[in-house]
Amino acid sequence: MARAVRFLLAASLAISASGAAAAEDPSASFPNRPIRMIVPFPAGGPSDIVARLIGQTMSQDWGQPVVIENRPGANTIIGAQAAAKAAPDGYTLFMAIDSTLVMNQFVHKSLPYDPFDDFVPITLTAKTISVLAVSAVSGPKTVAELMARAKAQPGKLNYGAGTITAQLMGHRFHKAAGLDIVYVPFKGTPETLNGLLTNSVDIIYASNVTVGPLIDSGKVRGLAKLDRVAPASMASTPTLAEAAGLPGLEDMSVWLGLVAPKGTPPAIIGKLQQKAVQVLSDPAMREKLERTGAYTFTSTPEQFGRFIREEAGRWSRVLKETGLKYD
Repeated sequence: MARAVRFLLAASLAISASGAAAAEDPSASFPNRPIRMIVPFPAGGPSDIVARLIGQTMSQDWGQPVVIENRPGANTIIGAQAAAKAAPDGYTLFMAIDSTLVMNQFVHKSLPYDPFDDFVPITLTAKTISVLAVSAVSGPKTVAELMARAKAQPGKLNYGAGTITAQLMGHRFHKAAGLDIVYVPFKGTPETLNGLLTNSVDIIYASNVTVGPLIDSGKVRGLAKLDRVAPASMASTPTLAEAAGLPGLEDMSVWLGLVAPKGTPPAIIGKLQQKAVQVLSDPAMREKLERTGAYTFTSTPEQFGRFIREEAGRWSRVLKETGLKYD
């Protein structure tokens, strides 16, 4: 009888210990319900495509749905605010873009979130190559021809961009080349592209993820890429610096990264980072992304945090020069 009592006591203590360990390590049972991934753009854009590719594999591997929630508007502020206010339990993720975590703080006086303190970095996910594109029917055939048209008609041409980064790409080029081209804002890349197709704008700066298929179909003409590091499929497209003869315009790409609300347990952050990197390291996934004009770009949470601050230092100087303000 005494031996049986000792056995039951030991078993009870073991169960209690395992329960305490599970309570101390919330990642042990994570995830055990659906995950929400907020994307601050409409469906179909670069952020949405990358989020859905990652979410689909996460769902398959973990056996839990990963629901993509599109919350576009206000230069990604609407989506960012929703993510920042979510419970810090790992079940709300945010596919941030460079403007969310870097540029917005410099162009908005009353930003309703702190890009450094309200989020926990998980990993960088991808870079998308942006393209200077025009209508294949009425647009110029080269960057040199575009520059000649703009100089002959100051203030008559306009350009569209769906992110602050894309807007700055246009601004930097136009300023360097001495061009007077009017900016037209859009809520995202798909709307920007539609503006070009409907002749609402003459020029766009947009991700090759969405503009690439229309370039291939002959409806849109890509005049230049904005980054030297690009997928092999874009090897024949000159960089803007080369095409315009203006050194210093290289390496203007848009990057994406996965973050969670502040306070999300480190163990869960680690599990999410490992899974995201695993998904993005798969050769088939890398090939799929590169076909769209993007390429994988991952990191540890610590590396991502340092990268955000380095980018803030880089772009704050550019934004100060441009004087861009939204409120």
